[in-house]
Amino acid sequence: MKNVSVCMATYNGEKYIGRQLRSILNQLSLDDEVIISDDHSTDRTKEIVESFDDNRIVFVENTEKRGPIGNFENALKLSTKEYIFLSDQDDVWLPNKVSTVVSLLEKFDLILSDCTVVDKDLNELYPSYFSLRRSHNGILRNIYKNSYMGCCIAFRSSVLTYALPFPTNIHMHDWWLGLITEIKGTVFFYESPLILYVRHGENVSPTGETSHGWFSKISNRITLVFSLLTRVIS
Repeated sequence: MKNVSVCMATYNGEKYIGRQLRSILNQLSLDDEVIISDDHSTDRTKEIVESFDDNRIVFVENTEKRGPIGNFENALKLSTKEYIFLSDQDDVWLPNKVSTVVSLLEKFDLILSDCTVVDKDLNELYPSYFSLRRSHNGILRNIYKNSYMGCCIAFRSSVLTYALPFPTNIHMHDWWLGLITEIKGTVFFYESPLILYVRHGENVSPTGETSHGWFSKISNRITLVFSLLTRVIS
């Protein structure tokens, strides 16, 4: 089995990060790693991570805030393994996530798996995010209505050769990762939930909770398409 890097971006995650790390570490081998890039947290995030006393965890503190995109990019640059999983600080991985996705990455460059949407106490809100979002692959489809959520994405490390650096003006890194891989690689949508996607009202990512204005939506898509074209041509 190829080795795994889990890349997590944290910011003031003390309420949920312990629960999330336990669900991840239980699935990893001794040769895998969890890269945590912390965006200058002011709570007990670092203390909780260090309490695990696990050599597989690499905790790096930013000297200044980078925001979600820069924070994830920092974690990705530090990863060293063949298969890379993105992780939020407040979800819960189901026990078969790593083994299932690793087997799929033998065939595809990037996997997007479904998730069950839950509240902070893990009570189910929606059994399938894919069904809620009507998710499926396709470049035009996902420019119009994005399904690429970072917490459900894993990919081969070779994706980083064309996905990094992230364009400075894109709206979110996961949207970019999914679409640039659809253009340059192979993508597979796995239609069974592999995480509990926790929505508690304090999430850094607003996915599933808020709606942006039309001007912002159009502007974000124009910027994304321009960035994709620029990267493909260069």
